[in-house]
Amino acid sequence: MGFLAPLAVLLYMGGRSDFVRRHAIESLNFQITLLLYFAVAMAFIFVTIGLGTVVILPVLGVAAIVALIVILLATMAASRGGDYRYPLTFRFIK
Repeated sequence: MGFLAPLAVLLYMGGRSDFVRRHAIESLNFQITLLLYFAVAMAFIFVTIGLGTVVILPVLGVAAIVALIVILLATMAASRGGDYRYPLTFRFIK
């Protein structure tokens, strides 16, 4: 559900500011990518009949911490007026 906030910002404020639009699109792409990574992880657990849980749960924990860190880095870049490109993100929306 993390994609709802950047989507709302994009729809509400995206037409008013190019800066806000760029950051909202980048954040939305990152959130959608995280959702896809999570779906793949859950599919892996399902396919391995739960045995993948031993591997996937720690990986998801680390991924959640890394996601929080890059979101904070993007926030700091935006507050300074700069741009930020999230790592390992598929660019669905341009």
